[in-house]
Amino acid sequence: MASGKLHVRKGDRVLVLSGKDKGKKGKVVSALPEKNKVLIEGMNIIKKHAKPTQKVPQGGIREMEAPLHASNIMLICPSCQLPTRISHKSITGGKKVRSCKKCGEFIDK
Repeated sequence: MASGKLHVRKGDRVLVLSGKDKGKKGKVVSALPEKNKVLIEGMNIIKKHAKPTQKVPQGGIREMEAPLHASNIMLICPSCQLPTRISHKSITGGKKVRSCKKCGEFIDK
């Protein structure tokens, strides 16, 4: 039941709304719209057990970021610096642009 569209994009600053990193702010590293998830820099750190390979002869336990569900994050507006919902507005040329619901400024330039 993936939606295919997300309200955030790579490079956006976001606020985590729930989970072990609740209240923290970070930058979106990658968006996974097919799974409705996003990867945020330094958030949702998990430990992964890796077998020794030729590349990594040591093996051991690695720490890595795991994706968070898109419903658990909120975009931070670059102009007013507040967590906000977004609205889509059409500008000249028929292009749709994301805008802040609080201050009305365009998020996509």
